Amino acid sequence: MEPSVLVASHLSALFPTSQPIAVYSTQKDILNLPRRNEPAHPPEHASYSSLFHTPLTGTILLRVTNGGFMLELLSLSSDVPPLRFDFPAPILPHPSIMMWESEELHVLVATRFGSLYRIVIPVREGAPLWTAHANRRWYREYVLQAGWVEGLVHVQGTHCVVISLPGGSLLRLEADALGSDTQDAPGSSAAARISSPSPANPSVLLPPDPQNLLRVFTPSHTDDPHVLAFIPTEGALTSGGYFQLFLVHGDTMKTLTVFEASDTSAHCHLQDFTVLDDILYTLWDKQGQSMVEVRGLAFDASEEQTTGGWSSATYAQEAELTPAYLDELLLSPGSTADKFFEAIMRPGIFSPLTLQTAVNQYTDACRSLPPPHPPQLLVSYGTVSEQIASVVGCTVQRAKDPKTGAPLDENYWNALKRDWEGFIARCREIERNGRWPLAIGRGNLEDGVLIIERERIASLSGEDLPLRLHRQLASFQTIDAQFSLLEVLWTMRTRLGPRLMLSLEGGLIDVVQQEIAFPYADIIQDQARLCGFREEIDEGLESWIAGRLQGIGKIQEAARFVLDIIGGFDKEVKREEEDAELLSRPISPDWLKALSASYASTSVHARYDISLALVTLLFFLADELHQWDQGLLAEIFVVYRGIAMLRYVARQPAGDNATPSAQAQLGVSGGDDEVVAKLRNMHVSSSRGAKFHPSYSLFHRLVDLYGHSPGLPISAHRFLDATGLLQSLSPAHATRLEVLFCERLRAVGYREVAREVLAWLPRTPGVTYVLARLWLDEGRYDDAASAMETLAGSFGPQSALSPDDQEALAVVLPGEKVFPMPFDFYLHVADLFKAALATYHDVFFTQLALSVAPPGIDTMALWHGVIKGLTDLGEYEDAYTALVSAPYERLKRECISQLLYRMCEENAVDRLMSLNFAGLADEVEDALAFKARNADPRIRPFYSRILYTWYVSRGDYRNAALTMYQRARKLASLMGGPAKFLELAELQSEAYVVAMNSLALVDQKNQWITLPITVETGHEPRKRRKLTKHIPESKYGIGRRDAEMVELKDMQYEYALLSARVEVVRRDPTLLSAGVLALPPASLVLRLAQSNRFNTAMTAARSLDVDMSDLFSHLTNRCLRLSRNPDAVMSEDTSDWLLTDKVSSWPGTSAEKGWRYLRQSLERHDGPQTDYSYTKVVLETIMAFDRTSPPPPWLIHTLEASRSIRYH
Repeated sequence: MEPSVLVASHLSALFPTSQPIAVYSTQKDILNLPRRNEPAHPPEHASYSSLFHTPLTGTILLRVTNGGFMLELLSLSSDVPPLRFDFPAPILPHPSIMMWESEELHVLVATRFGSLYRIVIPVREGAPLWTAHANRRWYREYVLQAGWVEGLVHVQGTHCVVISLPGGSLLRLEADALGSDTQDAPGSSAAARISSPSPANPSVLLPPDPQNLLRVFTPSHTDDPHVLAFIPTEGALTSGGYFQLFLVHGDTMKTLTVFEASDTSAHCHLQDFTVLDDILYTLWDKQGQSMVEVRGLAFDASEEQTTGGWSSATYAQEAELTPAYLDELLLSPGSTADKFFEAIMRPGIFSPLTLQTAVNQYTDACRSLPPPHPPQLLVSYGTVSEQIASVVGCTVQRAKDPKTGAPLDENYWNALKRDWEGFIARCREIERNGRWPLAIGRGNLEDGVLIIERERIASLSGEDLPLRLHRQLASFQTIDAQFSLLEVLWTMRTRLGPRLMLSLEGGLIDVVQQEIAFPYADIIQDQARLCGFREEIDEGLESWIAGRLQGIGKIQEAARFVLDIIGGFDKEVKREEEDAELLSRPISPDWLKALSASYASTSVHARYDISLALVTLLFFLADELHQWDQGLLAEIFVVYRGIAMLRYVARQPAGDNATPSAQAQLGVSGGDDEVVAKLRNMHVSSSRGAKFHPSYSLFHRLVDLYGHSPGLPISAHRFLDATGLLQSLSPAHATRLEVLFCERLRAVGYREVAREVLAWLPRTPGVTYVLARLWLDEGRYDDAASAMETLAGSFGPQSALSPDDQEALAVVLPGEKVFPMPFDFYLHVADLFKAALATYHDVFFTQLALSVAPPGIDTMALWHGVIKGLTDLGEYEDAYTALVSAPYERLKRECISQLLYRMCEENAVDRLMSLNFAGLADEVEDALAFKARNADPRIRPFYSRILYTWYVSRGDYRNAALTMYQRARKLASLMGGPAKFLELAELQSEAYVVAMNSLALVDQKNQWITLPITVETGHEPRKRRKLTKHIPESKYGIGRRDAEMVELKDMQYEYALLSARVEVVRRDPTLLSAGVLALPPASLVLRLAQSNRFNTAMTAARSLDVDMSDLFSHLTNRCLRLSRNPDAVMSEDTSDWLLTDKVSSWPGTSAEKGWRYLRQSLERHDGPQTDYSYTKVVLETIMAFDRTSPPPPWLIHTLEASRSIRYH
């Protein structure tokens, strides 16, 4: 038979742990048995497994976990989530699955407490096999009268179950009817006990544990049943036992043949065996590892010579993380923790369950130490890898020398290394127990023979040539003469030792990742000298190798043959399928893809070891390489490059958890469904054990991406062939498939891996484009832009790309076509940066596109993007330049407002005013005026102030005054309540002052502005002249509003009125609620006078043209009180008249200062124009206060002078 190999994948990395369905019993006296909780045996490890297959249901894997309490059903033909049942008592071996009338799946389970359960799963063609959280009755229970049961269960069909009882009795149960919702009732005549006599002196022939020693089958050449029995002889030195084949005829059995197991089965335990197509498949437990042996059956002695003997299959050799291997890892540069972490996270080394269990046990062990505990042990982590990286080694502290205080770094690193080694040893122990073989069988024919282990599922696959040669070389078996060079290479590689090989490998990787500027012969000579290759080889080994090479003869031809082995695939792997066949093929389950990825990874590692051995030969022959074909040397290096890239990718995990889409496809229940299930079951066991989501290797992701074909090794070889990494002929080129491989890594989000893989390839245009896209994804926009800019010359009629480079570049471009001109490429790159929100580079490449735009192409959208992008970047001067340079007038009008508003919002008014806006001044004024009219004047930016600045900078003072006056008006309309009166009044006063100053700069004859009459105009304190009130309607446009004229004095009046109100409110804020804003000007002046604000009152009265009689009367009373009781008056607020700087400097008493202040106020505000009415009011106030006291002489003199003036 053809050589075979076992390829496995972890179940915890493929199937999510769904919420179990609680199974209850009607028995009341069930004991709560403790569940097995051994450190090296996680509850998720299966103790029993079996396979069930029908064309309707596909292949179903049945597992018993959690120490016999949990039953799992895994569909290997569809992506439905696992179905788990949590039983109240341990399950008896062995539960079985049966199909009933192609309508229902029946799972028959018996427990130790005498309960027989029938789980019924309806089967509908085209529908999902099951729904884990379906609200239905899943099971029925029948309680056995025997009670506690210790024995085996054999399910003969959906209607019959046989249970062995102590003492050799058998209990046979037959169901009267199926399909009803009632409990199954055994027929009274069908339930019976059959006892066999027990010997007086029993002897132990077999261990008490159940074993699979019998198999009943029907050969292909007859309908008579046959029985194959195995008799173990585990103590023998030649084999593990022998088989006897019987022919069953009626109630008799006839021995046909007897044959012994193979020599390799010695000291092994037969775990399971089966007969498929007249071929015997045996599953052996070889020191805790699975070993499958295959042999054709001979049905008589004459056929014994035609069976071909035994063919053995084991797992391919893989690196075990032993202490010696860990020491080898430390020979290369890098930190201890990083190297060990990378080693345990390699796909296939440890399962997610193993890592989770190990880190939980490690954490519990650390927490058992006396506190305080490191903070890493007290937090939760999102992923298992994050937890391991943070927790392992956290208890190791760097000690200091008690004498010198220097840190003991060597002790720290040794302790850290031991801690990591302890954790890895814990992982190895758990993983070893999870690889214990359980069963062998077959589902679909395309899937081949399957091996079920406690925590893995494996497939018996054909062994490709690199794997076979690698196995033979590693075990020092004799190989064919045509592979004699490989034997020499392997011996040399083994004898050189790990340290030299690691040094050689590191230098080799550096050489391959660099641009080649010298002949390979010179490069190899230089590297051999640097690593001291010749000095490390002893004379005996050198002579032996030289002699063997001389015996081989044509070394170059032999090297080409080895290259064909490394990069070759089987002939039947070539893609010859029709498209229709590919489309009609059903989607492969994830576990098959995982097996393909595992096979591909195993084959890649074998090919890499052979390739490294071949390159090692070049170092040995460094002085003779100038005579070699340089093309052959280049091919050796390019094959090594390809296989090294594949090996690097094969060692990368794809993350702890699947993506959300993958979780949805795999049926990972969401949080709501899980909560509902927990509430429905209300079972405490639902929280037992770790919960896992699918965790894939990167090869698994890529197999899914490239497409999966049924069967091994075909699917793995097709995947490796599709990557194209072993098809290149020269290291100076990157082929189409190599560039596509890197692009796919980048596209699926594995940027670090993509960056590392790209480092192996030369910087061809295709590689440069993918690298630029990678930098773009990582946010390195400057590097990405620089790389993209260099690619522009690859497009257009002047492009000098070779056909291969053009093809490699086209495959990663949109539509897989090269752009016809740089203009299209620049637009594509601009879109990429735009999607990444990199505005600067988006604008840069859009400008480059505009610079090479062909004539006749509408570029309005591009100009708009440039203007908007520069505006968003704050490059306002450049945005202005682009705006005025755009050849589209409509675009200018549309974009100018965006530029203006952005500059205003970013407080770039000074830069705005420095721009000319030649020919666009009207658009600028319209845009700013619109905002000034409609924007809230209290919120920045203050568009009215900006528009005012615009007008002033251009000498248009009338419009500047109009703008600020409208701002004051708008602020006045916002004074609806007293809350923010003073704040708004201050802004309004400022607007009035600025408006008056601007209007004062206009010619005195034209100091006026016009504005339309609005709603607010009706609330103004004084009426103004309306310009268009009496103009016939036919003289102006329909719909226009009346306009009013506002002169400078009108602004002054409004400002004075506002100032008076502000002063009154500032003196007494409670007046706001009393309606002070509605008081007439005379009342405001009087209130100011009553509050002793005489200066302010007189100024307001003068500006508001208000009579000051009451004001002077009040001032006279204050002067009279000063003369009589100065202390009482001075205790009041006199800051606005007696305590001003001017009055305070006068000599005399307070009364004298007060009368002097009154006299000067009369001189300033009273005179012939008022007929000295205020002076008369003062006199009348004095006489009314005290007629006996004479008035001041100056007052009499003033009145006498006024009469003489009037008479003359």
